[in-house]
Amino acid sequence: MARVDRIAEPWGTRTPYGPGETWPTRVDAYLADGLGEDDVDRWVQSATILHSNGDGLDIAVKDDRIVGVRGRADDRVNHGRLGPKDLFGWQANHSPDRLTKPLIRRDGELVETDWDTAMDAVAGRCRELLAERGPSSVAFYTTGQLFLEEYYTLGLIAHGGIGTNHVDGNTRLCTATAAAALKETFASDGQPGSYTDLDSADVICLYGHNMAETQTVLWTRILDRLAGPNPPRIVCVDPRETPVARAATVHLAPRPGTNVMLMNAVLHELIGNGWIDRGYVDAHAVGFDELAQRVRDYPPEVAAEVCDVPVAQIREAARIIGTAQRLVSTVLQGFYQSHQATAAAVQVNNVHVLRGMLGRPGCGLLQMNGQPTAQNTREAGADGDLPGFRNWSNESHVAELARIWNVDPMDIPHYSPPTHAMQMFRYAEEGSIRFLYVTATNPAVSLPELARIREILAQERLFLVVQDIFLSETAQLADVVLPAATWGEKTGTFTNVDRTVHLSEKAVDPPGEARPDLDILVDFAHRLDLRDKDGAPLVKWTDPEGAFEGWKECSRGRPCDYSGLSYDRLRQRNGIQWPVTDEHPEGTERIYVDGQFWAQPDYCESYGRDLVTGAPLDETEYRALNPTGRAVLKAAEYLPPHELVSEEFPFQLITGRTLYHFHTRTKTGRAPQLQAAAPEVWVEMAASDAADRGWSEGDVLEVATPRGRVEARLRISGIRPGVLFLPFHYGYWDRPGGAGPDGRGRAANELTLTDWDPCSKQPIFKTAAAAVTRVAPGDGPAPAPTTTGSRPVSGTVPATRGGEDALADEQVRGGSR
Repeated sequence: MARVDRIAEPWGTRTPYGPGETWPTRVDAYLADGLGEDDVDRWVQSATILHSNGDGLDIAVKDDRIVGVRGRADDRVNHGRLGPKDLFGWQANHSPDRLTKPLIRRDGELVETDWDTAMDAVAGRCRELLAERGPSSVAFYTTGQLFLEEYYTLGLIAHGGIGTNHVDGNTRLCTATAAAALKETFASDGQPGSYTDLDSADVICLYGHNMAETQTVLWTRILDRLAGPNPPRIVCVDPRETPVARAATVHLAPRPGTNVMLMNAVLHELIGNGWIDRGYVDAHAVGFDELAQRVRDYPPEVAAEVCDVPVAQIREAARIIGTAQRLVSTVLQGFYQSHQATAAAVQVNNVHVLRGMLGRPGCGLLQMNGQPTAQNTREAGADGDLPGFRNWSNESHVAELARIWNVDPMDIPHYSPPTHAMQMFRYAEEGSIRFLYVTATNPAVSLPELARIREILAQERLFLVVQDIFLSETAQLADVVLPAATWGEKTGTFTNVDRTVHLSEKAVDPPGEARPDLDILVDFAHRLDLRDKDGAPLVKWTDPEGAFEGWKECSRGRPCDYSGLSYDRLRQRNGIQWPVTDEHPEGTERIYVDGQFWAQPDYCESYGRDLVTGAPLDETEYRALNPTGRAVLKAAEYLPPHELVSEEFPFQLITGRTLYHFHTRTKTGRAPQLQAAAPEVWVEMAASDAADRGWSEGDVLEVATPRGRVEARLRISGIRPGVLFLPFHYGYWDRPGGAGPDGRGRAANELTLTDWDPCSKQPIFKTAAAAVTRVAPGDGPAPAPTTTGSRPVSGTVPATRGGEDALADEQVRGGSR
């Protein structure tokens, strides 16, 4: 067993393997206070949070307190491995500033109260508004970090009980485009690929996906393939020189906002060189002629000029993709949070349909998620869609859901598309939404144009409820704050990107009077006296397993079918891929085998949208386009970004993540090793841009846009010239007073613009025009980027070593189970 500093070595030790071989097992563990495994009282099964990978782990408990974690050797997702956030992030559970009692606003101040007083205030105000203004005055804004059972209960309360169409989550900010792109091509959500496809792929493409920092264990899997025999070729699309870019065979670094142009050029080359499976396309797709005609106008020479990428690199990337025998593609925020997000992500789908690279080993497509339970928000209807991937514009789907819930179909809002988060906040700004229930998320830091968002949340006419584990920037603005339990303190299931379902068991009690989110939601429903059409309580369960059984029936016969799963099965074998049915009791490794899609007009989740306007297609239009339920090849025209650089604002600003933090740092900022690794915000700039201005590493810069200003230290990196990068994690909870009196802050979203993709409605965080000036010289050069093993780490990973507190155990076990 080795001891490894997992801050300095975030991906751990290599265990090389070749194509078709099983990924070797390496069990990672971290125990606090010098404890050994023999000191642990019990191990409780769970899976990881703070990213979307879904790594199986066990929670170590001693004296009824969490003291560490250990990867599960037999888990199909991670084969025992854990990333830095997995190993150290659990310590936030013990933070002394956890919320332990409800809070209510009295005379302008939040004061402690009892649960009855808090819940009576919440339910009472909700009832008043329903009577005075109707369901459209009530909105719910949730997260990607609850459990499936909690999302389903929330969706039932909002859609089936209250009857509001205003339901969404912070998943709108990170992976709404994943769902939208899958619906455009396959008419349904659901990831076609499986993580095991990485084991045999000969080409892996990462589009706007810095996997090395967002899904560290999945990147470890690729690093082990690269270290083994017959390694895959890597194509990376990213304007920054990330660890992924450094490992790539070809790194394309386009101007932000030009992804559609680049993808059209790749498609131009695939079709022009005959690198397509025409038999597969003719048998299983529609729309080829329109796509082929569209991309004729996008030769590599045109794309090279617009994207500022060498022609030879575009052609080489297309050749690698076009000649791959087994192709895996992943997509994330570099596409999802950029201009023309859905249109660009759909073109990646087009690559796989054209090449026939779906539904077989090594041919995986993963429109990635960014949060541990983002997939469940979409499955269970907590993102506004109807649960079970039902089509809100299909009357028979609404009727089926009404039968399951035993409510009148007209009580379920389906008169228009669900209200997305950006529109919800606009309605709150205008005054039509007067009650906003925020669960486990922090929009006062994570939404764009923060000055505007703070004003909206602080309105006296808006009754704001925040259910969370810490007094976040958003909670500080609330009328009522409800203290919640978190991971390890409650039981429930969650599903990762490749449809793997894990059960996370309660290991310890929550602190003080904090309650599981499910208990709070059920209490809320009872206080509202929500009932079905026979007069029985609408929410018919009181515990997680009861909610899961209810969800199983809701999912039966739908694409995300859980009907063959149970808590008992997941306790015997944690980590099973849906759909799980009587026909497939062991789960389903990959979907769309032999071109069998869920796109039939009577069954599909969506009829699609116009990629330019976002206008939904109706049933008649969809039936004419795709009567037999094939994959849809959807062409897209390139359009320039809405906010262009100028003499006043000459840089393009993009935002993103760092390896050591998650979202607004409410958890990772309270884990000592993670916070020490990335304690402060920084701004990345190309070496040539810094040299032109005579600036040095560590200088204090001010980044400004028409919306605000942020101060950060300069980090010189391999980012493309003309582009600045700010990590979005840093807010003000650990810096009282927030942004300074002159408006200068450290939250990246002080700068971002209120704009969103027409199809997915995902905000655009990566095409703002910005100016930058030096405020003060640095007090010495910042440390140079470190080297992890033989692979250099980009400037996004601090040159730091975690020391004794960051040493984790790694035990390599020859093979995997």
